[in-house]
Amino acid sequence: MNPILPGAPWLIAHKSMLGINRPQKIALNGIDYVLWQNPEGEVFALNNVCPHLQAPLSQGWICQERNTIVCPFHAQEFNKEGKLYQSNRVSSSPMVEVLDIVCRGDYIWSYGGWEPKVSIPDLIERVSTGFKFVGIVENDSLDGDFLSHLLINYDYNHVKGTHRDLFTLEKFEIYDYQKNGVNLQLKQKIIRAEDSWQELLKNPVALILPKTYVNQLEYSFPSLTSLVGTYPFGKALQINVLYPETEKKTKAFILVFAQAHPLIITLLKNLLLKSVAQLFKQDIDAVKSLYPQAPPRIKLPHEEIMFEAKKLYLNWSQEKFD
Repeated sequence: MNPILPGAPWLIAHKSMLGINRPQKIALNGIDYVLWQNPEGEVFALNNVCPHLQAPLSQGWICQERNTIVCPFHAQEFNKEGKLYQSNRVSSSPMVEVLDIVCRGDYIWSYGGWEPKVSIPDLIERVSTGFKFVGIVENDSLDGDFLSHLLINYDYNHVKGTHRDLFTLEKFEIYDYQKNGVNLQLKQKIIRAEDSWQELLKNPVALILPKTYVNQLEYSFPSLTSLVGTYPFGKALQINVLYPETEKKTKAFILVFAQAHPLIITLLKNLLLKSVAQLFKQDIDAVKSLYPQAPPRIKLPHEEIMFEAKKLYLNWSQEKFD
């Protein structure tokens, strides 16, 4: 496949998603890789195809004595450099391609072997300062092209339809819009209608939502969207992560944080994760239901932000960034 946005940094995993000595397959821009983490927290990544008879290395296991990954077919071992370990000897050159990764704290980034076009963003570290990590909402590979899943994060009008079962809105406003290259910041003021008891049963998290609140959103194109909401119990932060697996498959997961009294975080953790998962599923279902894209014949407020993201995507190869 033609790579999607070559030179973009992709957040491919959080260390908590890997476990210890448990090979895990990921796909990035049409190529399968295997990741594993040792007990010291070091993470390694190789092409997932064994060079012998093309077995998937991710279905093998880790030899803890040598920190090698073992092929599930013939038990051939490969070290972190992709070199074959056989008969107590290590091959002089790699036999499996290494995927270059960058670990920044618990976050695992990769350019997928391409020359970096933009730097790895500091968005997560910056916006999560003072927050406690709550957990991750994950999903399997999502059907649909990457652009469609990307644009729904920039579409502020879809909440009125896609999430109508969870939130009944009277009004929302977008303001303090600032754009700088691949980075974008704005604020979203939401005024909610009064909830019926039926709506509260569907979405118990509405019990802790004020009638009027402000979300702070920040984007680092193309992979990250952060949203900080202020509520009576404190603050909640979610960071939506996307990367292209293939032309028609996208990987998405959400990092969830909270800033409140530790007891409140403990009490609300499951409710918070469940609420994020519900919103996530509704977005996924919406994208899956779309027909092929065509030029829009109707204009809605604030869509220029979504069109800016689409323009950046389509003109990526010509764009230059500092």
